[in-house]
Amino acid sequence: MRSKLPDIGTTIFTVMSRMAQEHGAINLSQGFPDFDCPARLRELVAFHLNDRRNQYPPMTGIPALREQIAAKVLDHYGALVDMDQEVTVTSGATEALFDAIQATVGPGDDVIVLDPAYDSYEPAIRLAGGRAVRIPLQLPHFGVDWNQVEDALSPRTRLIIINTPHNPSGAVLSAQDIDTLAAVTRDTDILVLSDEVYEHMVFDGGVHHSVLRHPELRARSFAVFSFGKTYHATGWKLAYCVAPAALTTEFRTVHQFVTFTSPSFIQYALADFMRECPEHAKELPAFYQEKRDTFCRLLEGSRFTLLPSRGTYFQLADYAAISSQRDTDFVTWMTQQKGVAAIPLSPFYAKAPQSTLIRFCFCKDDATLEAAAAILRAL
Repeated sequence: MRSKLPDIGTTIFTVMSRMAQEHGAINLSQGFPDFDCPARLRELVAFHLNDRRNQYPPMTGIPALREQIAAKVLDHYGALVDMDQEVTVTSGATEALFDAIQATVGPGDDVIVLDPAYDSYEPAIRLAGGRAVRIPLQLPHFGVDWNQVEDALSPRTRLIIINTPHNPSGAVLSAQDIDTLAAVTRDTDILVLSDEVYEHMVFDGGVHHSVLRHPELRARSFAVFSFGKTYHATGWKLAYCVAPAALTTEFRTVHQFVTFTSPSFIQYALADFMRECPEHAKELPAFYQEKRDTFCRLLEGSRFTLLPSRGTYFQLADYAAISSQRDTDFVTWMTQQKGVAAIPLSPFYAKAPQSTLIRFCFCKDDATLEAAAAILRAL
């Protein structure tokens, strides 16, 4: 059989979580909480499950949920969106990213990808017949060299993918970054795919600068968001995409043949919870900043050097003072021999630089972080 992606293996998140389970290691690798979603949200899910909300919902998402999404976008980003023509509920953000790429990219098209990048981007581009043009973010702070981005643009450039807050680095794009993105793509047909799944995890008084805040970019961008990240329910695989009507039409043409729709009772529960508890999303930055600060404090006295994390629930750490192993070998050793799993950075790159950086996930109970830190401090 001829493979369409012959060089793509199992995602590193699956590899490391499986390894953590097999060796009984504390899993600070894959990005999911080990605490539960809000109790009221669970009550609402149970209510709607038992209230006969078990058949196909609309392909675009139930109206009540799309209405709440539009209200939230207006509240947080000042953008007035049409719930019927511009909001689509999807089965996870990875599906939304895939749909947007398949809807817009074709053979001969180039897509700008900023390295290190979430590992679903390039396979989706290749399956669409496009080519990923990988541009490295600037170390040590993972900033964008916009001159390099502009130099990479050509008549073949169809799409630019941005991710803020950024996985795996925790970097956050500034208002100036967003303005510059608009400037370098002005008077072109280039579209933007903005991966904003960690929108509510921006720390130290920072602001999440969504493309939806920027009228010029809003007119030619897909913005992707995650219910799973926001509501501590990654296993539900529910997300949404906001895009102008013309782009949404193309997006939905793909979406209807990928998943068509998503579980109905969860959609009803989320609609109710967003209406009842809008403070949840607004309190999330402080909640996760405290998690970050706790984890960093627990690692004081270790031989890891921690890089600033301005967003997401990930913390980068340099292990150069501990080992000269490759990052993939180091996390394997740490998982199998020491009992803590992390994610290496090299799989996020097309061509990884020489680096001793790994990614820890701190969306865990304090007891989990304390147990992991006790092991890490002893390395």
